[in-house]
Amino acid sequence: MKWEIVIGLETHAQLSTKSKIFSGASTAFGAAPNTQACAVDIALPGVLPVLNREAVEKAVRFGLAVNGNTAVNINRRSIFARKNYFYPDLPKGYQISQYEMPIVKGGEISIVSPTRGEIKVRLTRAHLEEDAGKSLHEAFHDFTGIDLNRAGTPLLEIVSEPDMRSAEEAVAYAKTLHALVRWIEICDGNMQEGSFRCDANVSVRPAGSDKLGTRREIKNLNSFRFLQQAIEFEASWQIEALEGGGTIEQATVLFDSDSGETRSMRTKEDAHDYRYFPDPDLLPLEVSELWIGKIKIEMPELPQTKRDRYTRQYDLIPQDAVLLTTDRDTAEYFEVTMSHITEVELKAAAKLVLNFMKGKLAAQLNESNLSIKDSPLKPIALAGHVMTTLRHQLPISTANKAIDIMYMGSATASSMVFSFDLKHQNLPPDFADKLKLYANVPSGEWLYTSVGTLTSQDLWPSGDAQELEKICDQVIAANPSQVADYKSGKEKAFNSLVGQAMKLSKGKANPQQVNEILKRKLTG
Repeated sequence: MKWEIVIGLETHAQLSTKSKIFSGASTAFGAAPNTQACAVDIALPGVLPVLNREAVEKAVRFGLAVNGNTAVNINRRSIFARKNYFYPDLPKGYQISQYEMPIVKGGEISIVSPTRGEIKVRLTRAHLEEDAGKSLHEAFHDFTGIDLNRAGTPLLEIVSEPDMRSAEEAVAYAKTLHALVRWIEICDGNMQEGSFRCDANVSVRPAGSDKLGTRREIKNLNSFRFLQQAIEFEASWQIEALEGGGTIEQATVLFDSDSGETRSMRTKEDAHDYRYFPDPDLLPLEVSELWIGKIKIEMPELPQTKRDRYTRQYDLIPQDAVLLTTDRDTAEYFEVTMSHITEVELKAAAKLVLNFMKGKLAAQLNESNLSIKDSPLKPIALAGHVMTTLRHQLPISTANKAIDIMYMGSATASSMVFSFDLKHQNLPPDFADKLKLYANVPSGEWLYTSVGTLTSQDLWPSGDAQELEKICDQVIAANPSQVADYKSGKEKAFNSLVGQAMKLSKGKANPQQVNEILKRKLTG
């Protein structure tokens, strides 16, 4: 029997406020245990919660972001409830959360599925709540320590519909959501510190069935790798159990990253087990149109809007548009680079900028342990190189070599050019002019200083026509069937011949020159 995996995610995003959701205690990470838990957080008698206005604003920003910058899914009136359960790190014996009337309802997240293309994952809700404390087991023997620093930390719990059908889709959704909350600056997304954690609801059903299977919830997954591993193991375990004649019991499970397996923690509770009721200490939350309008004005252009614009304006495929919008710094670098592009075809330039950003530049930044925001190679310098590459049809191997040298030069100089070997025998007359690689300096002028040495053999396509003639003759003689195909009208055969000539020249030949020689020889 074929099985279908059904996945929904519940994600806890810690809101990046300086103080907690119902008290003035600090939310800074790394303080000594129990030094950031005030009277409200530990529920001393007589204390009252006071709602953090900034936490509400960040929830509204999220509501706008997941509904195309419109406010139709933001509840103007929402209610805080008490979610009752006992756990040692929950001093009050209940958690203040939202249930029947959350601040955000609905919305969607667009992802690119590796098997289904672009799909939309629907959101059920996003609600405000406080975090619990933390139980510490590892550092103690025969007992558990309780750290209440996290108690009262503001969370936005984001609940998806069960719209994902593979672990890969779940990871794509989690990464997109992670990028979004960082993009709109409501969460720092630090998974190691617990700022962004996922619970995965996983079930399986016979392929083609509309009926949902019994789900098991995998708790507190704090890395994308663990999320994928946990879902894959859990789905396989459920399928094996069902095929063996067993049944699935609704449960909460934990993922053991060392063994790569899930294990049952407790029978899964339903909402009625928590005895939700409105918190009598908190008035209903009213969000006015004026307040929403003010927040909307401050919103940045959203990733999905940028992706749509990039695919439309530059003919980029969805996967590449997603890559450029993984974070605001990457998108900003791309757009500033494109703003300096002139005199060449913009769509071709955009594709080349993208290739450099995800290829040579990404490799250099990774090796230097730098973010793109701190790249020594500035957008205006990359724009100049892209224009030079397109205007003079530099081979990609040549252009990539230049990126390496530009990056290293930019790391040690605010302005740059290269000293060239003007004595090389095969140097084209306009070599020095063609090989200007642009860079910006604080004064805004174009300056050139020697930061490296290149020869035309290293960087510029071979200008030796006799050598190219021999290479083309060799390619034609070695490929009679492709020659025949081209002469019969099959254009792809010609592209193959050009590719082989470029390979024989080790990437140094000028593609335009190779095209001209081959066409002359094949049609002459």
